[in-house]
Amino acid sequence: MKLSLDENTAGYQIQRIDTDSITVNNKVYSQNIIVMPNKIIAWDVTSFTNLQVSNFQQLCDLQPELVLLGTGTISIFPATELLVPLIEAKIGLEIMNTIAACHTYTLLRSEGRKVAAALLL
Repeated sequence: MKLSLDENTAGYQIQRIDTDSITVNNKVYSQNIIVMPNKIIAWDVTSFTNLQVSNFQQLCDLQPELVLLGTGTISIFPATELLVPLIEAKIGLEIMNTIAACHTYTLLRSEGRKVAAALLL
């Protein structure tokens, strides 16, 4: 699925998403990633079922105002105990499928928000 172009050319823009990859700034990623307006990093999570507290602590350490968790083709909610780092830091969390998370990231990024999209393929 192709995403609409964001006129703000600075930073990381998600341009395309499908079941096997995410294209950011013309680079194709075939692994799970975290995308923020100012950085992109590999997210060392093999699958939703392997999420751990440390994965959410990593998101917390990035200090976003909001985290978008893209859980693959369907929305799946993680166990509350995994979310403790985000809850304690008062960082918002929205959970949705990965395509919706990419669209939401694009919108929030265009508004200048400090958002982190944690994307599982």
